Amino acid sequence: MSDSGTSETGPSENPPGDDALRGRWRETLLAARGGPGPDPMPYADNLLGRWAEPQRRYHTTAHLTQVLDRVDTLAGHASDPELVRLAVWFHDAVYRPDRSENEERSAALAERALPEAGVPDAATAEVARLVRLTVTHDPADGDTNGEVLCDADLAILASPPKEYAAYAAQVREEYGFVPDDAFREGRTAVLRQLLELPRLFRTPHGAGEWEPRARQNLTTELELLSR
Repeated sequence: MSDSGTSETGPSENPPGDDALRGRWRETLLAARGGPGPDPMPYADNLLGRWAEPQRRYHTTAHLTQVLDRVDTLAGHASDPELVRLAVWFHDAVYRPDRSENEERSAALAERALPEAGVPDAATAEVARLVRLTVTHDPADGDTNGEVLCDADLAILASPPKEYAAYAAQVREEYGFVPDDAFREGRTAVLRQLLELPRLFRTPHGAGEWEPRARQNLTTELELLSR
């Protein structure tokens, strides 16, 4: 599962305290492959090492856990929730804030690792498709797997104000190499683009429970950036 787009030294040693995540990975992988295969744990350790890389502030194992939890909330809407969960594991597995091809590299990592781990080709292709969908967060109508993944990934936008402020601060830390004026301009453009969308969330739960608060949070951050 090596990938030259992560860091020169490759994934770091897996941090302690992730036994719950390892268990979730094992359950998901076994369900997705539907048969015998290699030990799931080395793949879990590799992925968890990636999610613990030092350049991350928001895209960490905490984010991974939160998105998996949101998929659990939305799982009834997905046609194959186990493949959505696999896509969550891979969607930011390659993450460098100074690069624009993270999603493509993450999808390519899934395409290499999952067949080796015993996942059938069709399931691997669906996981990779879902990972690539997180570039735009714009699933087609009826793409229930894509709707669940995108809603789960964006659910942070609907957090309580204090949690949302912490998320915004972590994003700024990840882009600490960008000067304040440039960051403010770029972040403002992202927020306006999100607010101009006719809908942020596609699942019934997301549209009903998360949309209003997310729009309020985005509007508040935009106002703070404009001061």
